[in-house]
Amino acid sequence: MIVWKTDVYMGIKVTILIYGGKNSMVFIELLKVIFLGIVEGITEWVPISSTGHMILVEEFIQLNASEAFKEMFFVVIQLGAIMAVVLLYFQKLNPFLAKKSIRQKKDTMKIWYKVIVGVIPAAVTGLLFDDWLNEHFYNYQTVAIMLIVYGVLFIVIENRNKNKVTKINSFNELSYLTAFYIGIFQVLALIPGTSRSGATIIGAILLGTSRHIAAEYSFFLSIPVMFGASALKLIKFGFNFTGFEIVSLLTGMMVAFVVSIIAIRFLLSYIKNNDFKPFGWYRIILGFILIAYFTFR
Repeated sequence: MIVWKTDVYMGIKVTILIYGGKNSMVFIELLKVIFLGIVEGITEWVPISSTGHMILVEEFIQLNASEAFKEMFFVVIQLGAIMAVVLLYFQKLNPFLAKKSIRQKKDTMKIWYKVIVGVIPAAVTGLLFDDWLNEHFYNYQTVAIMLIVYGVLFIVIENRNKNKVTKINSFNELSYLTAFYIGIFQVLALIPGTSRSGATIIGAILLGTSRHIAAEYSFFLSIPVMFGASALKLIKFGFNFTGFEIVSLLTGMMVAFVVSIIAIRFLLSYIKNNDFKPFGWYRIILGFILIAYFTFR
């Protein structure tokens, strides 16, 4: 069956000739999901705001789904990205490995205790204000402003710390109080466009951690935060999925998982010899582009 299909791509209505009718329409929707999974897998770890990018990309590549499903999808898709951290750091974060000594197991548990301490501020704030934040801040204006503000902060902080010697270069040197303070910075990431990894990395660097520890602690904090946020969205949405909604969600998660592995390895390799200023400039440029686009479209 040959039909004409009209859809929105990159903000432009396009009419194309497709073969297969309903099956081809499903295929196009899955391509959108795959693209969104790629965006999530990159932006969840690189400090440029995953939620902000997902909101903005959806402005141009719109899923043909209910608003309730899309709100849930943009959060739960992050589970795929989180599973990449679990896989890459399975040995480091697993306190029950037989090959670990008693001391190593205790050190691993201490990492988890510090993660729990760091999660508390965002968990409490998210539970109390999730609906209010969705209502007031999930828009392009907020995303653009936060991209610019935190882009400037990255540049300023990196210049300020250029010749400073870091005080915290291992998780054993990371105190519980410092972990809690980093968790307070993570609260800022509840506003879209901020970047969860960006807020925690900025906070950690300001508090004296090395870039490597700042990045890894940000990864570890994401595990309970994203599992909790996903559970909250699933409960609100309910579990009455259509077959295609299940396929879309699983596809997005799998793509995000694969891309996240690549993105995490890239970031850890990059920060060995480089700072975060390029990400700051990217955020600033993208923020102004978004303001210009939505103002003059």
